[in-house]
Amino acid sequence: MLNATVVFLIIAMIAALLGFTGIAASAAGLAKLVFGVFLALAIATFILGHLRRDS
Repeated sequence: MLNATVVFLIIAMIAALLGFTGIAASAAGLAKLVFGVFLALAIATFILGHLRRDS
């Protein structure tokens, strides 16, 4: 999932350099969304793993 974030970020940077602002904004938005989902899942996995180890 983190790979998808990097791919969208690279697409956004290339599109911004070429002047495609709409595509750049969309790709940057998708990168933020995918990173947010990744971060939420990583935190949930860390917490659940910690709780499981204590039981």
